[in-house]
Amino acid sequence: MSDRPAKTRRAPERTAPGAARVQYAIVPVPRLSLDTVARRCGLHPDLIRRFVALGLVDADRDASGQLVFAPTAPADLARVQRLRTGLCLNYASLGLVLDLLDRISLLEAALRRAGTRSDLPPWT
Repeated sequence: MSDRPAKTRRAPERTAPGAARVQYAIVPVPRLSLDTVARRCGLHPDLIRRFVALGLVDADRDASGQLVFAPTAPADLARVQRLRTGLCLNYASLGLVLDLLDRISLLEAALRRAGTRSDLPPWT
């Protein structure tokens, strides 16, 4: 016996490199119905359905086939509306703008993690 602590073995990773890991919530995540989201945003449910069809807002379907949204959906819808009125773009082109803004945010976060800083503050 030695005074050194025993080495602990770590189980090998069973996922392929670059593959997404599945995570299960211990507590169920609250989901919002289409009517709740429409009431909170002040938008018509048909317009929200159109946003989902265009891919501007993420939604899932429950067991009965109804749309359910994450708790962040009202903020996402407000962002879509703000970009629509501010940039005077149609809804189809907003998908590209949202993708580019999300990509910029990811790149800025990667720069922050790497310790590299830009002299300019983030513009978003």
